[in-house]
Amino acid sequence: MRLISLVTIGKACLFCGCLLAVVGIYGQSASKGSVERFKVHGKNLEGNLSGDSANRYVSVYLPPGYKKNPARRYPVVYFLHGYTDDDAKFYGFAKHWMNLVKVLDSVFAAKLAPEMIVVTPKAYTRFQGSMYSNSITTGNWEDYIAQELVAYIDQHYRTIPRADSRGLTGHSMGGYGAFRIGEKYPGVFSSIYLLSPCCLANEWFSDRIPGNFMRADSIKTLEAFQQSDFGTRIVFASAAAWSPNPDRPPFYVDLPIQDGRLDPVVLAKWTANRPLVTIDQNISNLKKLKAIGFDAGDKDRGIAESIRQLDAVLDVYGIKHSFEIYDGNHTNKVADRMAGHMLRFFGANLLFE
Repeated sequence: MRLISLVTIGKACLFCGCLLAVVGIYGQSASKGSVERFKVHGKNLEGNLSGDSANRYVSVYLPPGYKKNPARRYPVVYFLHGYTDDDAKFYGFAKHWMNLVKVLDSVFAAKLAPEMIVVTPKAYTRFQGSMYSNSITTGNWEDYIAQELVAYIDQHYRTIPRADSRGLTGHSMGGYGAFRIGEKYPGVFSSIYLLSPCCLANEWFSDRIPGNFMRADSIKTLEAFQQSDFGTRIVFASAAAWSPNPDRPPFYVDLPIQDGRLDPVVLAKWTANRPLVTIDQNISNLKKLKAIGFDAGDKDRGIAESIRQLDAVLDVYGIKHSFEIYDGNHTNKVADRMAGHMLRFFGANLLFE
C-alpha cells in the first residue's frame, strides 16, 4: 500500500503549484492532440431489452505526436465516464464540468506524462448509465468494452496491442466499471486506476427503507421514470444492470423493493455485484494486474470509506497498490487528479514503444 495522506499533500505543494499552473492554461500550447468521434457496433449489445442502439458512439483522443510520427505506436488508456455522463461531455462536444481534452493537452505539453491514446465509449442508456455490467436488459457492456471495443481500436489505430500497454480507468460509475472489468480481464488490461469509484461496498438495510427505493416502487411507466429525480433513476439503472427480468416490461427489471417491502432475493443479486463482496474470489486475477491505483475526496464520505476498505483488503493479500484520500468532493478535483496522478500512474506503469 502507498497512502498519501491529507497531511503529506502539503509536502508536494511546489510540484502541485507548478502542475496547477499548467492545468490552469489548458490547451494554450501550440502542440495539441486531436479527437475523433464515431460509432462502433457491439454484437454483445444487440437485442438488449431496453431498446438501446448497439451502435455506440466512441471518442478517441490522439496525442500531439500521433500524426507527426506516423510510424510510432502508443499505449491506450480506456476512460469510462460516470452515471448520466457520456463521451461527448468529456471530449468537448457538449458543455460539462470538465474537459478531458484540455487536461490531456496540458499534461502532454508539459511532459508530465508520456503521450498515450485515450478512448471513451458512450455508456448512456435508457436508464442513463449501463453500470458497465453484462445484462440482458442493457446489453453485455463488460464484454463489449474488453473484447469488441479493444479489438476495434487496435485494428484502426497505431496501438501497442498487448495488455502491458492497455490501462483502464473511470470516474464514479466508470470507476466501478474499471474495477469490475479490470478484475475480470487481466489478460486485456494490465493497469487500472479508479477515480471516486461508486458501488464498491454493500449497502446494508435495516427497518428503514431508503426514500429513493420507495419512489422507484411507485413508478410504473417510462414517462414517470423520465420525470423522476437522480436518486430514483439510479435505482432503475442498478436494477437494469444487476437484477434484470425479461418477463417484467416496460423496464425489464426487478426492483429491490416491491409493494413497500424490500425484496431479499433482489438485494442478494445486488450484493453479488459489489466488488468488495466478491473480491476474495477474484484475488488471483487482481494479482495478475501490474498496477492498481484509486483515490477519492474526503467529502465524498461513502466512497472514501469504500476505498479505505479496498485498501485494507489488498493489504491483507499483499497486492501492491497506490491509494489516496484527498481534500475534495465527488467532482471538484477530478481534473487535477487526472492530470497530476492518473496520467502519471499510467505513464509509469504502461509499456511504451
